[in-house]
Amino acid sequence: MDGLDYSDDAVLVKALTARDANAFSYLLDRYNGSFVRVARQYVPNQAVAEEVAQETWLAVIEGIDRFELRASVKTWLFRILVNIARARGVKENRTVPFASTAELAEEPAVDPHRFRRLNPRTRGHWKRPPQPWDDPEQLVLDGETLDAIRTTIDGLPPDQRVVITMRDVLGLSAQEVCDSLEVSDSNQRVLLHRARSKVRTALERHYDQVRGS
Repeated sequence: MDGLDYSDDAVLVKALTARDANAFSYLLDRYNGSFVRVARQYVPNQAVAEEVAQETWLAVIEGIDRFELRASVKTWLFRILVNIARARGVKENRTVPFASTAELAEEPAVDPHRFRRLNPRTRGHWKRPPQPWDDPEQLVLDGETLDAIRTTIDGLPPDQRVVITMRDVLGLSAQEVCDSLEVSDSNQRVLLHRARSKVRTALERHYDQVRGS
């Protein structure tokens, strides 16, 4: 490093436009793994996802002189990535359709059979509420639990999978996800809620098996 604070977008952009190799190394170290992970949601295999990440870095180098700081550097980077990944996904016959708000409203976040429905006084109450976990931190650290989480995320509808990957796996903010994917905040929130509910349900099943073993 050359002593510059690359966490400051203005400093970073100035260094990038000056073709500062350290600035590009900073971005590569910080985002390349995330790029591959997000790209993987759009394309059929890891090798293609890595190619998408490489194409994104080339696009960043070619486009940095036109970047005007109207968005954060992080948002700009992921928007480029998502656009390239979407295009490559279409080429590879794999797309990620995003449901409309109306379509999302039709899908329950939790299986309706888990609620009481017949008695008007108890309708909507849990038949079997979520059970507390004895040691959730240790459970998450368990390799089998991590495998269950990954398997559940991989099996989510594509739009939910992308959103939960960006929010909960990579730690992007809601606004960053909305800007990168060009979806509304309401759609982002519903997609994330649906995805988290399904992961939570899968973890309940997994933990029931752990306790029963």
